Amino acid sequence: MTAPAATITLLDKLIGFDTTSCNSNLELMQFIQDYLQDYGVNSELVHDPALPKANLFATIGPDIDGGIMLSGHTDTVPVSGQNWTRQPFQLSAENGRYYGRGTTDMKGFLACVLAAVPDMAERPLSQPIHLAFSYDEEIGCVGVRHLIERLQVHPHRPAACVIGEPTTMHVVTAHKGKIALQVQVLGKECHSGMAPEGVNAINYAALIVSWLQNLALEKQQNGPFQDTFSPPFTTVHTGTINGGTALNIVPNQCQLRFEIRYIAEEDPHQLLEPFYAYVQTLREQMQAQDNDCDIEIHTLSEYPGLATPENTDIVILMRQLAQSQSSDKKINFGTEGGLFSDNLNITTVVCGPGSMEQGHKPDEFIAAQQLTQCQQFLQRLINHLRV
Repeated sequence: MTAPAATITLLDKLIGFDTTSCNSNLELMQFIQDYLQDYGVNSELVHDPALPKANLFATIGPDIDGGIMLSGHTDTVPVSGQNWTRQPFQLSAENGRYYGRGTTDMKGFLACVLAAVPDMAERPLSQPIHLAFSYDEEIGCVGVRHLIERLQVHPHRPAACVIGEPTTMHVVTAHKGKIALQVQVLGKECHSGMAPEGVNAINYAALIVSWLQNLALEKQQNGPFQDTFSPPFTTVHTGTINGGTALNIVPNQCQLRFEIRYIAEEDPHQLLEPFYAYVQTLREQMQAQDNDCDIEIHTLSEYPGLATPENTDIVILMRQLAQSQSSDKKINFGTEGGLFSDNLNITTVVCGPGSMEQGHKPDEFIAAQQLTQCQQFLQRLINHLRV
């Protein structure tokens, strides 16, 4: 199966922009703005005040409250350190698959949306279709917060949102929330031959990692549990740890990063209260040996989970349009959906082409069939909203 030609042409163009989160996305956004303008669609860039990056917001159809917002992020994860056998920023095709960084996560969806713009703009719509494209989603849903601030004062607000993250075109109504933190342990160095005179930052960091692992096991064994997810409990994970300079030096610093992905029943800040108390105990132990020792903690990123009720009219409609009647589809990753839902009171679902089984990996690809299904979904949506 081959995907619609217009979609592939646009996907090829989008993949050609290296919008890894460490890079600017302004060239890609300028391309999208010019493309939309060709069809008489005005768009607004909501810039980052400190970085060369921006969100994009556009409305097609009547200038009224309501309508559907199609949302996706423009940034991708890095390719460095991955064993790609193809050019990651040049679209290639083989056996019904389209390869390139971001094909699945999530420029495939953006290409489908843009390919549908001519049809959106051709005939009057009874309700608007909004486009919301963000930046820096991959590093903690950072960029979209500026767009949300803009939409909070926008004269007209969408009624519903479709986040086009890869779900193999199933409609998903829930995902876990996440909080990520960094811990910096500051000890006291000395020659390893006189180790008791120092304060070993790595040793104290190891105690913290052990405490977090015990919390992870406690959640796994005792819950609470929510069968909507797999795994059906809150998870705790230490992802990086770095410290020390040489074997014969007692390390004076060690840094670790960990995350909590939590089910709706749990409050991550309540989970962290005993953690902070334990860290304070360790801090006092360290400072009893040297007052300059410390343990510093700060939040790297945080976003809420998504919990859209299954019986809402929007969910029912989206399932019909996507021809996705199953309500048991699960995703193990987060999206910007919880932010739209919590901050703007917009009914939000996740539905997009491709599978995260291919995302974030070398030789990332999306199946042509998935792009076709997404294009068909968008066409049904347009037909539903036509006057």
